[in-house]
Amino acid sequence: MNSLADMQPELIAEYLTRHPNFFNDFPTLLADLHIPHPHGTHAVSMSERQLIALRDKLRMLEGKLAELIQFGEENDGISEKLHAMSLAMVTATQPQDIVAALAIHLRDGFAVPHHVLRAWTLTGEPMPGFDAPVSQTGRDAVAALAHPVCGALAIPEASDWFGEIAPHLRAFATIPLRPSPAAAPLGVLVLGSEEARRFYPGMGTLYLDRLSQLVGAALVRLQG
Repeated sequence: MNSLADMQPELIAEYLTRHPNFFNDFPTLLADLHIPHPHGTHAVSMSERQLIALRDKLRMLEGKLAELIQFGEENDGISEKLHAMSLAMVTATQPQDIVAALAIHLRDGFAVPHHVLRAWTLTGEPMPGFDAPVSQTGRDAVAALAHPVCGALAIPEASDWFGEIAPHLRAFATIPLRPSPAAAPLGVLVLGSEEARRFYPGMGTLYLDRLSQLVGAALVRLQG
Protein backbone atom coordinates (compact mmCIF):
# COMPACT_ATOMS: atom_id res chain seq x y z
CA MET A 1 0.00 0.00 0.00
CA ASN A 2 1.30 3.44 -0.88
CA SER A 3 2.39 5.71 1.94
CA LEU A 4 0.85 9.15 2.38
CA ALA A 5 4.01 10.66 0.90
CA ASP A 6 3.47 8.64 -2.28
CA MET A 7 -0.15 9.67 -2.79
CA GLN A 8 -0.66 11.84 -5.81
CA PRO A 9 -2.54 15.14 -5.26
CA GLU A 10 -4.67 14.43 -8.31
CA LEU A 11 -5.89 11.17 -6.78
CA ILE A 12 -6.78 12.93 -3.54
CA ALA A 13 -8.68 15.61 -5.45
CA GLU A 14 -10.48 12.96 -7.49
CA TYR A 15 -11.43 11.05 -4.34
CA LEU A 16 -12.87 14.15 -2.65
CA THR A 17 -14.78 14.99 -5.83
CA ARG A 18 -16.31 11.51 -5.94
CA HIS A 19 -17.12 11.59 -2.21
CA PRO A 20 -18.79 14.95 -1.53
CA ASN A 21 -19.94 13.76 1.94
CA PHE A 22 -16.39 13.17 3.14
CA PHE A 23 -16.32 16.24 5.37
CA ASN A 24 -19.80 15.44 6.66
CA ASP A 25 -18.38 12.15 7.88
CA PHE A 26 -15.32 13.88 9.38
CA PRO A 27 -16.61 17.34 10.46
CA THR A 28 -13.72 18.05 12.82
CA LEU A 29 -11.34 18.16 9.88
CA LEU A 30 -12.87 21.44 8.72
CA ALA A 31 -11.89 23.04 11.99
CA ASP A 32 -8.48 21.34 12.24
CA LEU A 33 -7.26 21.84 8.66
CA HIS A 34 -5.33 25.04 7.98
CA ILE A 35 -4.37 26.16 4.48
CA PRO A 36 -1.78 28.78 3.44
CA HIS A 37 -3.37 32.14 2.79
CA PRO A 38 -3.31 32.82 -1.01
CA HIS A 39 -2.27 36.44 -0.48
CA GLY A 40 0.02 36.08 2.54
CA THR A 41 2.20 33.80 4.66
CA HIS A 42 -0.14 32.84 7.48
CA ALA A 43 -2.54 29.90 7.47
CA VAL A 44 -6.33 30.01 7.48
CA SER A 45 -9.04 27.46 8.02
CA MET A 46 -10.67 25.72 5.07
CA SER A 47 -13.88 27.71 5.48
CA GLU A 48 -11.89 30.96 5.48
CA ARG A 49 -10.01 29.77 2.41
CA GLN A 50 -13.32 29.10 0.63
CA LEU A 51 -14.53 32.56 1.57
CA ILE A 52 -11.34 34.11 0.19
CA ALA A 53 -11.78 32.14 -3.07
CA LEU A 54 -15.36 33.36 -3.38
CA ARG A 55 -14.28 36.95 -2.80
CA ASP A 56 -11.56 36.63 -5.45
CA LYS A 57 -14.10 35.21 -7.90
CA LEU A 58 -16.53 38.00 -7.07
CA ARG A 59 -13.86 40.62 -7.78
CA MET A 60 -13.09 38.93 -11.10
CA LEU A 61 -16.78 38.88 -12.06
CA GLU A 62 -17.17 42.52 -11.03
CA GLY A 63 -14.23 43.39 -13.29
CA LYS A 64 -15.79 41.49 -16.20
CA LEU A 65 -19.13 43.20 -15.60
CA ALA A 66 -17.50 46.64 -15.53
CA GLU A 67 -15.71 45.79 -18.79
CA LEU A 68 -18.98 44.70 -20.44
CA ILE A 69 -20.73 47.86 -19.24
CA GLN A 70 -17.91 49.98 -20.67
CA PHE A 71 -18.11 48.18 -24.03
CA GLY A 72 -21.88 48.63 -24.05
CA GLU A 73 -21.61 52.36 -23.35
CA GLU A 74 -18.98 52.75 -26.07
CA ASN A 75 -21.17 50.87 -28.57
CA ASP A 76 -24.16 53.02 -27.62
CA GLY A 77 -22.09 56.12 -28.29
CA ILE A 78 -20.95 54.84 -31.68
CA SER A 79 -24.53 53.92 -32.60
CA GLU A 80 -25.76 57.40 -31.72
CA LYS A 81 -23.05 59.03 -33.83
CA LEU A 82 -23.74 56.72 -36.77
CA HIS A 83 -27.46 57.47 -36.43
CA ALA A 84 -26.75 61.20 -36.64
CA MET A 85 -24.71 60.61 -39.78
CA SER A 86 -27.53 58.48 -41.22
CA LEU A 87 -29.98 61.36 -40.78
CA ALA A 88 -27.59 63.67 -42.61
CA MET A 89 -27.28 61.16 -45.46
CA VAL A 90 -31.05 60.69 -45.70
CA THR A 91 -31.63 64.43 -46.01
CA ALA A 92 -28.82 64.93 -48.57
CA THR A 93 -30.18 66.30 -51.83
CA GLN A 94 -26.94 66.60 -53.80
CA PRO A 95 -23.49 65.00 -53.80
CA GLN A 96 -21.94 67.93 -51.98
CA ASP A 97 -24.25 67.23 -49.03
CA ILE A 98 -22.75 63.74 -48.68
CA VAL A 99 -19.22 65.15 -48.84
CA ALA A 100 -20.07 67.73 -46.17
CA ALA A 101 -21.85 65.22 -43.92
CA LEU A 102 -18.91 62.82 -44.03
CA ALA A 103 -16.41 65.57 -43.25
CA ILE A 104 -18.40 66.90 -40.29
CA HIS A 105 -19.41 63.62 -38.69
CA LEU A 106 -16.09 61.82 -39.22
CA ARG A 107 -14.20 64.77 -37.76
CA ASP A 108 -16.50 65.86 -34.92
CA GLY A 109 -18.23 62.58 -34.09
CA PHE A 110 -15.54 59.98 -34.66
CA ALA A 111 -12.33 62.04 -34.35
CA VAL A 112 -11.19 61.04 -37.85
CA PRO A 113 -9.96 64.26 -39.49
CA HIS A 114 -8.51 62.66 -42.63
CA HIS A 115 -10.50 60.75 -45.24
CA VAL A 116 -10.81 60.45 -49.00
CA LEU A 117 -13.76 59.28 -51.07
CA ARG A 118 -13.76 57.84 -54.59
CA ALA A 119 -16.51 56.35 -56.76
CA TRP A 120 -16.28 54.90 -60.26
CA THR A 121 -19.46 53.04 -61.16
CA LEU A 122 -21.86 55.96 -60.87
CA THR A 123 -23.92 56.79 -63.93
CA GLY A 124 -25.61 59.95 -65.10
CA GLU A 125 -24.40 63.43 -64.26
CA PRO A 126 -20.89 63.80 -62.78
CA MET A 127 -20.88 63.94 -58.99
CA PRO A 128 -18.13 66.37 -57.87
CA GLY A 129 -16.01 65.02 -55.05
CA PHE A 130 -16.45 61.40 -56.11
CA ASP A 131 -15.32 61.09 -59.69
CA ALA A 132 -11.54 61.60 -59.31
CA PRO A 133 -9.70 58.94 -61.32
CA VAL A 134 -8.87 55.56 -59.79
CA SER A 135 -6.70 53.06 -61.63
CA GLN A 136 -8.08 49.69 -62.66
CA THR A 137 -5.59 48.10 -60.30
CA GLY A 138 -7.04 50.15 -57.45
CA ARG A 139 -10.60 49.23 -58.41
CA ASP A 140 -9.70 45.55 -58.55
CA ALA A 141 -8.09 45.80 -55.10
CA VAL A 142 -11.27 47.30 -53.66
CA ALA A 143 -13.44 44.69 -55.38
CA ALA A 144 -11.37 41.96 -53.72
CA LEU A 145 -12.20 43.27 -50.23
CA ALA A 146 -15.10 41.40 -48.65
CA HIS A 147 -15.04 43.75 -45.64
CA PRO A 148 -13.23 46.90 -44.55
CA VAL A 149 -9.52 46.41 -43.89
CA CYS A 150 -7.70 48.18 -41.06
CA GLY A 151 -4.01 48.78 -40.49
CA ALA A 152 -1.81 49.24 -43.53
CA LEU A 153 -3.19 50.98 -46.59
CA ALA A 154 -4.92 48.35 -48.75
CA ILE A 155 -4.67 50.47 -51.92
CA PRO A 156 -1.14 51.86 -52.37
CA GLU A 157 -2.20 54.63 -54.76
CA ALA A 158 -4.61 55.98 -52.14
CA SER A 159 -1.65 57.49 -50.30
CA ASP A 160 -1.45 60.15 -53.01
CA TRP A 161 -5.11 61.02 -52.45
CA PHE A 162 -4.34 62.45 -49.00
CA GLY A 163 -1.97 65.07 -50.38
CA GLU A 164 0.65 66.65 -48.15
CA ILE A 165 -0.66 65.00 -44.97
CA ALA A 166 0.06 61.50 -46.39
CA PRO A 167 3.62 61.14 -44.95
CA HIS A 168 2.25 61.69 -41.44
CA LEU A 169 -0.49 59.05 -41.55
CA ARG A 170 0.25 55.78 -39.74
CA ALA A 171 -3.02 53.83 -39.80
CA PHE A 172 -5.83 53.41 -42.30
CA ALA A 173 -9.27 51.90 -42.70
CA THR A 174 -10.05 51.01 -46.32
CA ILE A 175 -13.82 50.69 -46.76
CA PRO A 176 -15.34 49.40 -50.01
CA LEU A 177 -18.62 51.22 -50.62
CA ARG A 178 -21.48 48.77 -51.14
CA PRO A 179 -25.17 49.73 -50.94
CA SER A 180 -25.81 46.16 -49.72
CA PRO A 181 -23.54 43.34 -48.49
CA ALA A 182 -23.85 41.34 -51.73
CA ALA A 183 -23.45 44.28 -54.11
CA ALA A 184 -20.28 45.04 -56.06
CA PRO A 185 -18.39 48.06 -54.68
CA LEU A 186 -19.17 51.33 -56.42
CA GLY A 187 -16.33 53.20 -54.75
CA VAL A 188 -14.10 53.36 -51.69
CA LEU A 189 -13.80 55.42 -48.52
CA VAL A 190 -10.37 55.54 -46.87
CA LEU A 191 -9.90 56.84 -43.33
CA GLY A 192 -6.45 57.90 -42.16
CA SER A 193 -4.91 58.72 -38.80
CA GLU A 194 -1.56 59.85 -37.42
CA GLU A 195 -2.07 57.43 -34.49
CA ALA A 196 -0.61 54.01 -35.28
CA ARG A 197 -3.21 52.20 -33.14
CA ARG A 198 -6.25 54.14 -34.36
CA PHE A 199 -6.94 51.45 -36.97
CA TYR A 200 -5.21 48.12 -36.49
CA PRO A 201 -5.39 44.63 -38.04
CA GLY A 202 -7.98 42.45 -36.34
CA MET A 203 -10.14 45.27 -34.99
CA GLY A 204 -13.90 44.88 -35.35
CA THR A 205 -15.42 46.21 -38.56
CA LEU A 206 -19.15 46.00 -37.78
CA TYR A 207 -19.66 49.76 -37.77
CA LEU A 208 -17.32 50.25 -40.72
CA ASP A 209 -19.47 47.77 -42.67
CA ARG A 210 -22.55 49.79 -41.75
CA LEU A 211 -20.81 52.99 -42.81
CA SER A 212 -19.98 51.31 -46.12
CA GLN A 213 -23.62 50.49 -46.79
CA LEU A 214 -24.81 53.88 -45.55
CA VAL A 215 -22.62 55.88 -47.93
CA GLY A 216 -23.16 53.41 -50.79
CA ALA A 217 -26.94 53.60 -50.45
CA ALA A 218 -26.84 57.41 -50.27
CA LEU A 219 -24.86 57.56 -53.52
CA VAL A 220 -27.29 55.23 -55.30
CA ARG A 221 -30.26 57.23 -54.01
CA LEU A 222 -28.88 60.50 -55.34
CA GLN A 223 -28.51 58.90 -58.76
CA GLY A 224 -32.22 58.25 -58.77
